[in-house]
Amino acid sequence: MIKNFITMVMVTLTIALSSLSVAYAVNLETYQFDDPQKEALFRELIDELRCPKCQNQTIGDSDAPLAKDLRDRAYMMVQQGASKQEVVDYMVARYGDFAYYRPPVKLSTVVLWLGPVIVILVGAGVILMRVRARNNAEVELSADEQAQLAALRHSNQGGSEQGESEQDKSS
Repeated sequence: MIKNFITMVMVTLTIALSSLSVAYAVNLETYQFDDPQKEALFRELIDELRCPKCQNQTIGDSDAPLAKDLRDRAYMMVQQGASKQEVVDYMVARYGDFAYYRPPVKLSTVVLWLGPVIVILVGAGVILMRVRARNNAEVELSADEQAQLAALRHSNQGGSEQGESEQDKSS
């Protein structure tokens, strides 16, 4: 019974994953190239340009109609002989620096470049302060806890003296 269940799950996952790759392949099969360099440029562009609608997907990964329009536009520009920078410039002019996964470093994009570093530094600072505050906090022990601590200290001192005398005897 378990074997049948595992087989069914594996078949379902295989079908689901293969349909994703087929959908991506179908998207790219509609674009025909005579020159392998243009095809390579097109594939590079669709993997570096961000879909403005999906935001965290490239135009190559997205199924949104806008992403298809952008793929078509990139295809048309590449076929007409546009360079990578010309296509990127066109997309940035139309959709802003957000359309490119590697925005240029300038005043308006400093947050994109420094934001993650600042968040990590602030997070590390907060963690460090909390650890230090926790280590510096005085802990009040009840009378019973103080008695247990004194007993443990006394037994530990006696145990260490016995351990030292045993080591002296063995040497």
